[in-house]
Amino acid sequence: MTRTILAAFGAGLVFAAGLGISGMTQPSKVLAFLDVAGAWDPSLALVMGGAVGVYFLAQRLILRRPKPALADAFMIPAPRPVDRQLILGAAIFGVGWGIVGFCPGPAVVSFATGAREALIFIPAVLLGMATFYGLRALARRAPPALNDASTSLPISQHR
Repeated sequence: MTRTILAAFGAGLVFAAGLGISGMTQPSKVLAFLDVAGAWDPSLALVMGGAVGVYFLAQRLILRRPKPALADAFMIPAPRPVDRQLILGAAIFGVGWGIVGFCPGPAVVSFATGAREALIFIPAVLLGMATFYGLRALARRAPPALNDASTSLPISQHR
């Protein structure tokens, strides 16, 4: 267990360093990447392309092994269908990223360095998550008459 935690910590440090070196922790650089009609900075596309390429190759090599180096078995998530909830969540995530210039990983790295924007962004993300889980818990306890089954599925069926 200790080796697994140390390996995860080491991978996190390498990931954080990569985010910092690539400029992903700078909202202005991210916003310049998203500004395709203005002063577009394509460098983050190269960073993302490089990351996807390394992952694509590494995953294929690693999955050829009989088991992971630090676990008893590979844990590969089951595929899920693309549904309304996924599309809405992705849209909210994308709009938030586009407005602020942060996605969660770089924001956490920036928070750890004390960046002013991240000190506002991370609490806002946590508040949004708490609101979601609170509303979901309320919806699960709501009487059936308040849930209109003809227009939506119960939240438990969206999993």
